[in-house]
Amino acid sequence: MSKAYTGGCACGAIRYEITAEPVFSNDCQCRDCQRESGTGHQSHLTFPRQNVALTGEGRPWEMVADSGVRKTRYFCPTCGSPVYLTFSSMPQFFAVRATSLDEPGRYKPQAVTYASGGYAWDHLDPDLPKFEKMPPR
Repeated sequence: MSKAYTGGCACGAIRYEITAEPVFSNDCQCRDCQRESGTGHQSHLTFPRQNVALTGEGRPWEMVADSGVRKTRYFCPTCGSPVYLTFSSMPQFFAVRATSLDEPGRYKPQAVTYASGGYAWDHLDPDLPKFEKMPPR
């Protein structure tokens, strides 16, 4: 690992530092991510939870994904920025939004998930593997 991944919300009330490489990075085109992002997809980096230091408290929004996985999305209660999400069935993981990184250019997507929900106007890297839903674990 070269250096920690750092980031947070737009106003700085929530901050994180992650001392691991992502275990998965994806552009998700599910309808929930589209609604949350306000565009055609949401970009995530998923890390081992034990390598995450978090300051500030996000406002949770719990939901059940199409896959049946219960996930909690966290937003800044002050500025409204979506920052991170957790999964009750997979507590060992912690995912952040690529746009919440201090250096968003470090984001390197590995796949497109829920490609079945994508739109022709949302141009993602055509060389990325595409999965109709989530890839098998």
